[in-house]
Amino acid sequence: MSEPPHILVVDDHREIRDAVTRFLEKNGMRATSARDAVDMDAKLANGQYDLIVLDVMMPGEDGLSVCRRLSATGHLPILLLTALGEETDRIVGLEIGADDYLAKPFNPRELVARIKAILRRSSKSEPYAGTLSGRRIAFAHWVLDTDSRVLSAEDGAQVDLTSAEFKLLTVLLERPRFVLSRDQLLDLTAGRAASVFDRTIDNQISRLRRKIELDPSRPRIVTTVRGGGYCLAADVSELS
Repeated sequence: MSEPPHILVVDDHREIRDAVTRFLEKNGMRATSARDAVDMDAKLANGQYDLIVLDVMMPGEDGLSVCRRLSATGHLPILLLTALGEETDRIVGLEIGADDYLAKPFNPRELVARIKAILRRSSKSEPYAGTLSGRRIAFAHWVLDTDSRVLSAEDGAQVDLTSAEFKLLTVLLERPRFVLSRDQLLDLTAGRAASVFDRTIDNQISRLRRKIELDPSRPRIVTTVRGGGYCLAADVSELS
C-alpha cells in the first residue's frame, strides 16, 4: 500500500494552518504546517513533501516570492491561497510556476479536491519534460538539457528558466511547427481550462521570448499565429 501524500501547509494565521492540517489528515493525508517562509525552508530541509499549500500574504518573504524561488529550483507542486478578488496575485502565481490557486475563504472539500487533482497530474507528468525527458534538444541557436533544465546558447551562456517557462518550452519543443491555441497550451502545461480573461499563456510566452529571442519584439522562434495561437517555428533535433 502506498504512503499517503505529505502536504506542507504554509500560512501565518495559526487558525487556518491548524484547521487545514486537521482536515487534510481527516481525508487520509499527512500534513505538516509552517508559519512563514523561514519555517517552511527548515521543514523542507528535514522532510519529504508531495505538495505545498502556500499563502500569498505572509510577513517577511511573501508567497509569490517563495513560489518563484521554489519553482526555479525544483518540481514540488504548489497550490496558492490568495485573498478573494486578488486576481493579479493568481495570474502572477500561475506565471511563475504555481500549479493552481484557491481564493480565501474556501471550502475545505474544494481544497482537498484541488490537491488530489494536482497530485494526479504530477504523478502522470513528472518529469515536466514529458516525452523529451533525459534528452538534449537543439533548436534555433539553443540547446535544452531536459534533465538539468539548463538552456544554453551557442556561445555557452546559460539561461535560467522558471518551472512554468520550462514546461511551456518543452510542450512547444514536442510539437515543432504545430500551432497550439492558448487553451491547448494551458491544458498541456497546467492541466486546466482558461477563463474568459485568462492571459496566463500570453504572459508566459512574453517572458519566454525575452529569454530566447534575439529581438523579442519581432519573434522568430516562438511565433504568433493570428486567430490560432502560438507555434515553435524552428527545427528541433536531439543531440547525442
